[in-house]
Amino acid sequence: EVTEISPLPQEKTIPMEQRRFTVYRLDYSARIRGPDGGYEQVIIEIQKAKFPADIMRFRRYLGNQYQRKENTFTVRVDGKEQEKHPHIVAIYFLGYPLDRLQAPVIQVVRQCYDITTGDRLAGSEEFIESLTHDAFIIQIPALREECKTELEQLLSLFDQRRVTPNDEHILEVDEAAYPEKYQPLVRLLHRAISNEDIRDVMDVEDEILRDFENLERHIDRQEEIIEMQGKELGEKDKALAEKEKALEELRGQLQRLRAPK
Repeated sequence: EVTEISPLPQEKTIPMEQRRFTVYRLDYSARIRGPDGGYEQVIIEIQKAKFPADIMRFRRYLGNQYQRKENTFTVRVDGKEQEKHPHIVAIYFLGYPLDRLQAPVIQVVRQCYDITTGDRLAGSEEFIESLTHDAFIIQIPALREECKTELEQLLSLFDQRRVTPNDEHILEVDEAAYPEKYQPLVRLLHRAISNEDIRDVMDVEDEILRDFENLERHIDRQEEIIEMQGKELGEKDKALAEKEKALEELRGQLQRLRAPK
């Protein structure tokens, strides 16, 4: 049972060349209550483009989730209230493929083993559940045309192969091809694309991403230039050192020739 879902907005204004823009990121968080009354905290990250700082940002975000006071719940034990920390599950939607793993949906599951026998340990411990997490990585570019599971059928709503020729923000979706339980999401997506404000945000987002990509390419070129200049300076230093060594040897020979016999 999903008891709560909330977007966690984070804003950051970034100056770049002669413009300033605000990066507005929504990190979704859902709290799920299990049959035993315990909770799981599900966090959802959506990353459209690949940048070198992604991993560090994800690590900071995860660390923040472990620290957040809001990510706790209270239970009553022996008449006393105790603060508990829900198990965290991270879901990453990636708009780019990973380097080696090609599966559209990857599940990362923690397991506990007896290090001596190698046996898998059954059951769970609050200490372990509170300090480790499972994860799901969804690679949008790797989605299959033929869906093998209900999950893949749901995710096919975001399959980029369905982009319309005239507008890369619009996907061709046959609403009748989806079961009734997915219809609310399909209708919600239809309403979103008909909203002019949302379309304007998409256009601005594309422009920002292009700026980032251009900036990244510029930085790469500068690093190459610096590396080449460093090599050239190193070669010059080496040549000067060899020249100085040769001059020193020549001075020594001259001194020996001038020495009285």
